[in-house]
Amino acid sequence: MPILTDLLPEELATVVAPLGLTAGEARRIYAHVAQRGGRALDVKHMAKAKLARVAEQVSLPPRLEVVERRRSLVDNFTKYLFRLDDGELVEAVRIPIFDDKYTVCISSQAGCALGCVFCATGRRGFRRNLKTWEIVEQVRVVREEADRPVRGVVFMGMGEPLLNYDNVVKAARILSHSAGLAIEGRAITISTAGVVPAIRRYTADRLPFRLAVSLTAATREKRMRLMPVEKTWSVDALMEAVRAYQAMADGRVMLEYVAIRGVNCGVDDAEALKALIGDLPVRLNLIEVNDAAGEYLPPDSDELERFRDALQILGQPVVRRYSGGKDVQAGCGMLAATSDEAVAARISV
Repeated sequence: MPILTDLLPEELATVVAPLGLTAGEARRIYAHVAQRGGRALDVKHMAKAKLARVAEQVSLPPRLEVVERRRSLVDNFTKYLFRLDDGELVEAVRIPIFDDKYTVCISSQAGCALGCVFCATGRRGFRRNLKTWEIVEQVRVVREEADRPVRGVVFMGMGEPLLNYDNVVKAARILSHSAGLAIEGRAITISTAGVVPAIRRYTADRLPFRLAVSLTAATREKRMRLMPVEKTWSVDALMEAVRAYQAMADGRVMLEYVAIRGVNCGVDDAEALKALIGDLPVRLNLIEVNDAAGEYLPPDSDELERFRDALQILGQPVVRRYSGGKDVQAGCGMLAATSDEAVAARISV
């Protein structure tokens, strides 16, 4: 029996139509569960007999267990550790945007198979893909507890989203659906380390969500050392797919660049980026590496300033992206599904 939020609202309407329910009734049922986390089909002003028939055809999503919440004392980023129904652990991060809203960084896989050397999730290894309902439920639970609206979602947590393409895209559609969580499509960003066939599929599907591409190095040799995905899909093949995506999306492509001290922040790296990007409209987001193991360090202020100066040859926007929550291991690349019972006991909802 399918779980309701593994379906789109239109798919639920198809399932319940033979039971005598209208598309409008299906939509009301869907919204009740997706938006409120209903534990029972007790939709107001709907006949209990109809709801009982629906309950025989679809299951309500299980509730994700919140193992702990860890709130940063520095910047109010809050990391959620969830236990899935098979015992696997994943994390999501509630990110404050100014003082009036939140974005939620969510996971698409338990672990990750790509093994980027600077990423805690990659070191953990791959466990499994998340189901659609598990992805949606992360946002719903965080939103339920939030003291201000959740207006954005980024698929930048644990896992490679485009290796779980179908479930990720369906979850994004539910998150943006008016009967789902009603988050604007352009406020949802799906990130990839460079799964070229999936980028091409994403382009062909003409999805309304933003795509972010983690680049981190502009040459095959350097990228291969940092991101093993380069062994399967070269940076040249990646940029060819990115150019096709940009032609469809008609805007600046978001490129993510993890800055690592003494590794990829030289003048030669800026020149390689210029040669790779050419005239492609991009926005380059610089993210200073977060490696709790201490093997990879962020550039110091002088190295970062010199690199930013060198990047002026791009003639494109270069943004230093803030990565918060480092004191609770919530920064970019730090999610490893680990627990701190002492912190959990102090921060509870």
